[in-house]
Amino acid sequence: MAFLAVFALALALATERLADRWASELSQSVTVRVSGQQQEQEALTQSVLDILQTTPGAGQPRLLDQDEVGALLTPWFGPDMPIDALPVPDLIELPITGTDFDAEGLRLRLEGEAPGAVLDDHTEWRRPLVSAANRLQVLGIISLVLITAASAAMITLAAKAALAANGQVIQVLRLIGARDITIAIAFVRRFTHRAAIGAAVGTVLGMAAIALLPDMQAAGGFLTGLGFSGWSWLLPFLVPLVAAVVGFFATRWAALKMLESVR
Repeated sequence: MAFLAVFALALALATERLADRWASELSQSVTVRVSGQQQEQEALTQSVLDILQTTPGAGQPRLLDQDEVGALLTPWFGPDMPIDALPVPDLIELPITGTDFDAEGLRLRLEGEAPGAVLDDHTEWRRPLVSAANRLQVLGIISLVLITAASAAMITLAAKAALAANGQVIQVLRLIGARDITIAIAFVRRFTHRAAIGAAVGTVLGMAAIALLPDMQAAGGFLTGLGFSGWSWLLPFLVPLVAAVVGFFATRWAALKMLESVR
């Protein structure tokens, strides 16, 4: 269970990084789409470039060439589609360099000075992507909760089985004056120790498996980016501690309930 908990923790952290990266990358630039009559297209595009160059908080605008536009359309139309045969608008990439950038103000300015130019600040793209990443993060957290609950249930069953198997010993201890809490403590100490040791082994194996995955920076994908970075490598060491706490309370509850029922 500790092995699975390490992967669930890595999933939660990876999706958090993924959401932050998507939100950051999509918010660092905007795109302007310029559409017009063929004879007016070049002049309209140049007019938009002039407007963008004087926009506060924005960097140098860049007009995408035909090869770049073709690469964007390839997933939909295939590599053999002639771009010249399509009424493709000019696309201008505008990096955001300052906090004084006003997307709504620029949108209104383009509507007034360059009809046919449409500003896309990637909000419609960013929102579902970040939402999907957040849902994956919630899935990782739910997995951790379920793993903890399953561990508590297994420890409880194991403690009850051990108590049932040692029923005669418990009766003898009671005859010589041992209290239920004293008997329970003996079982609690034993099962808590076992839970901590088992979780420590599972945590080490899980961290080793995570470390063997391809480097997240080199691979760049989500599944290959499943891992820890920086201080987050310390978080898996909490798994044995949590397992010990769960083992303590689960065994204590099971032992006291079992002893109470066999009076």
